[in-house]
Amino acid sequence: MTIAPEALTTLRFLSLEITARCQLTCPSHCYAQAGPTRDHGSMTGADWHRIIDEAAALGTTTVQLIGGEPTQHPDFTELVDHALRLGLHVRVYSNLFRVRDEHWRLFEHPQVSLATSYYSDDPGEHDAITGRRASHTATRANIVEAVRRGVRVKVGIVDMGADQRAEQARAEMLALGVHEVHVGRVRAVGNAAGAAIPSASSLCGRCGDKKAAVLPDGGVSVCEIGRFLTAGSVKSASLASVLASDRWAQATASIPRPAGAAPCDPDCSPNDDTCQPSSGGTCSPADDD
Repeated sequence: MTIAPEALTTLRFLSLEITARCQLTCPSHCYAQAGPTRDHGSMTGADWHRIIDEAAALGTTTVQLIGGEPTQHPDFTELVDHALRLGLHVRVYSNLFRVRDEHWRLFEHPQVSLATSYYSDDPGEHDAITGRRASHTATRANIVEAVRRGVRVKVGIVDMGADQRAEQARAEMLALGVHEVHVGRVRAVGNAAGAAIPSASSLCGRCGDKKAAVLPDGGVSVCEIGRFLTAGSVKSASLASVLASDRWAQATASIPRPAGAAPCDPDCSPNDDTCQPSSGGTCSPADDD
């Protein structure tokens, strides 16, 4: 059933998809269809600084920097520092394929948390899913390093079926000392949708509840996975005006919502997809209910 959400009076969690560039391709499931040849979009560094300011003014407590691979954006470090100066919590969703020393220093900040995707304890299976040779070795080594440094890291495992070693990957992460590990299924968006038109039934049912995402072109969507449901652009308007618009109300009202659904937790999907954001498992797709 479709239940209209309450008016968005407070924006608690905002994802900033600052780039579509990524060292990986994840050909079978990347919701953003990111890759090595993609660019950073039309949003400038100044645009992103402004949006962080506007989010803080709206009561946002956490911003999430994602992509693509957010650390590949030339203003990544400055954007994290800017959000921290405003007192915001920052979540970085990285593929952990490459981590610079300066980025480790950021990740160790008490108001910064780290999230990543992992697919299998088998290197060959993991690399086939990411589309990048040796990605398993690199990501696993940096997860180990994050744990060693005491960095808060969450791991989302995307289970695409076909006997993928998802549960073995989960057991491996727990054995390595990762305390937050979640397994979720792939959503039919982006590369996973193929030629099909994305459907709101693929969403968790809580998108847009005190949560939004800004895409590399400035479009404002209900979340990263629900990127096909946009409601205007911050290139030509303020974030507050977009979220107060009839288009935003229509976009959020179009999402099937389970009866009695609570507002979306920041640890909801697309944490269980890839190219992605945080841990996963909190919200099931709406059509599972």
